[in-house]
Order: sequence, then C-alpha cells, then structure tokens
Amino acid sequence: MSEEFKPRLDYSKFAHEPLRSMYAIERYLHESGIDLKLLHMIKLRASQMNGCAFCIDMHWKDARAAGETDQRLYGLDAWRESPYYTDRERAALEWTEAVTLVSQTHVPDDVYERVRAHYPEKEIVDLTIAVGMINMWNRVAISFRAEPGKYQPPKSAATTS
Repeated sequence: MSEEFKPRLDYSKFAHEPLRSMYAIERYLHESGIDLKLLHMIKLRASQMNGCAFCIDMHWKDARAAGETDQRLYGLDAWRESPYYTDRERAALEWTEAVTLVSQTHVPDDVYERVRAHYPEKEIVDLTIAVGMINMWNRVAISFRAEPGKYQPPKSAATTS
C-alpha cells in the first residue's frame, strides 16, 4: 500500500459518542421505509462523486447483498444514459447528486419538483438525511484514509451504514 493511501488513524477510538449518534441515524434510515437497494444506490452514487473508496466498496457489497444487480451497479456512474433505472430511482439519484453538490447546485427547484413527483414529503426528508449521512461518512473515511477492500456485509445488509 502506498503512503498516500495508508490509513491515518482509527477514528472509532476517539469518536464514541458521535459514532453512536451516526449509527442511530443509520438505523432510522434502514427502518424508514426507503427501499434498501435504493438506499445503497444513493450511498454508492454519492460516494462515487466524493471519491470515497472505502464507502464505494462497502455500499457496492451491501447493494449486492440486498439483491442489486451487477449491471445496475456498473451503470450507476452513468445512470442518466442507462435504461435500467426507473423514473423514481432517477429522481432519487438526481436528488442525491444535487444535495451532494449543494455548494455548487443549491439544489435547484426543478430537481426538487422531479423528486417531489415521485416521493411524499417524509420520504424526501429521509432521502435528504440519507444523502447527508453518506456525505458525512465519506468525509470521515476520506480524511482518515479508511482502507477499502476488507469490508464484508453482515448476513442482513440492513444493519450497515
């Protein structure tokens, strides 16, 4: 492993309370009614945009464990040009991208209108919290160089972040 990608520190040793809170939000999201495959696709797409190798590895594996297909995972980076996503999924992916790039996009009204056409208000809030959480996890994992490749999904992928 090159020095550039060597883990910097084990943040879990120092962040007990914040991590407990973050995991509580993750539990909420997994119980919120968001389709588990969609939840992992959202997390995977934001992680691709942020360049978080650890989270890409994790959510690719979690999505597969939840029953997602390789084709849809391989095509995720080019979802706009790929025919195998529903309009509802496209709205969630577009929302994910706009919220992830909030400082650039300020989440445009037209993107909001498209997500609103497919999701009730509570689900839009839950999707937004999910995007915010994965962006937080990406920043933690990238900052401390969490090592990708070792993660294995639990028997039930519903218990992961």
